[in-house]
Amino acid sequence: MYSMSQSSYIGYVGTYTKGESDGIYSFTLDKEQATIKNVKLAATIDNPTYLTISEDNQSLYSVVKEGESGGVAAFSLKSATGELQKLNQQVLEGAPPCHVSVGIANRNVFSANYHKGTVESYLVSEDGTINLPSSIVYHHGSGPDERQEKPHTHYAAFTPDEKYVVAVDLGTDQVISYSLNEGNLVEKSIFTVKPGSGPRHLVFHPLNQSLAYLMTEFSSEVVVLKYHSEDGHFTEIQTISTLPTDFTENNQGSAIHLSSDGRFVYAANRGHDSIAVFSVNADNGTLTFIEHTSTYGNWPRDFVLDPSEDFLVATNQNSSNLVLYSRNKETGLLTMLQSDVKVPDPVCVKFIKI
Repeated sequence: MYSMSQSSYIGYVGTYTKGESDGIYSFTLDKEQATIKNVKLAATIDNPTYLTISEDNQSLYSVVKEGESGGVAAFSLKSATGELQKLNQQVLEGAPPCHVSVGIANRNVFSANYHKGTVESYLVSEDGTINLPSSIVYHHGSGPDERQEKPHTHYAAFTPDEKYVVAVDLGTDQVISYSLNEGNLVEKSIFTVKPGSGPRHLVFHPLNQSLAYLMTEFSSEVVVLKYHSEDGHFTEIQTISTLPTDFTENNQGSAIHLSSDGRFVYAANRGHDSIAVFSVNADNGTLTFIEHTSTYGNWPRDFVLDPSEDFLVATNQNSSNLVLYSRNKETGLLTMLQSDVKVPDPVCVKFIKI
């Protein structure tokens, strides 16, 4: 396991393999030199667009595509070297999922399938291998936007207390909470956002776990939510735009993350090609906009804070580059350090935990 005093961290990038990419790439963030280096192919696999790493750093799970089918692949991870070894995969007929998450004890993996409008629940064996889905739920409905012709599940993961699995559906403008009974998903509550918003990803406040922040793709907003653990339902507290008021071109919101002290929210804009920085009100969780920072590339699909949170790494999908920023922990502001790190068609970025 890593220590905070170490001078480098290992990260991974999930990609689309429709172009020059061959799979999952790894890199090293050198804290002392404040640079990303040693970018290399870590695993050859088709379309590993989203990744997640277990809390014990022993396993990595990835979206995988195989022919016209798709699912989730399991890898063992050697945290000292970053080496990945594929254990197995579970592939179902039809398009692959777009999101994958893992529970704290590495016993449950969930995937969200944009094309099918489904959530899949997998049980994980002691050796880290993934079993066939124990439960698959299908969403129903549509939204007013032409891209909401049917359900498009974009996120599925445990709540922090692991009482519920929350799914975010871009196609139906819904956040759906499920209980999990021996691997089976059972619907408990539905929260509906403003029609046409296109909700995409959800993050919980790390300290006040009754607060959650929902990123919308179509309306480019962050919706501040209160999470009610007694029955899994959500209520809205605030909605705030991630864009400048005078920006009228195409934009699609993408990733959202919080600092571990709960003081700052970061949200990425594809089109405006920026990361919006917000401060968090410690009393009620509401957001105040601070600034926009350019992503120095095209179509920022994802980003991540490094384990020390002194840095932030963003992935620009269409310009095939990673961008490294330093982060001021007191102000939340970002300063670009390096923007020429080449990774083909990057989507998701994750660090080995400390």
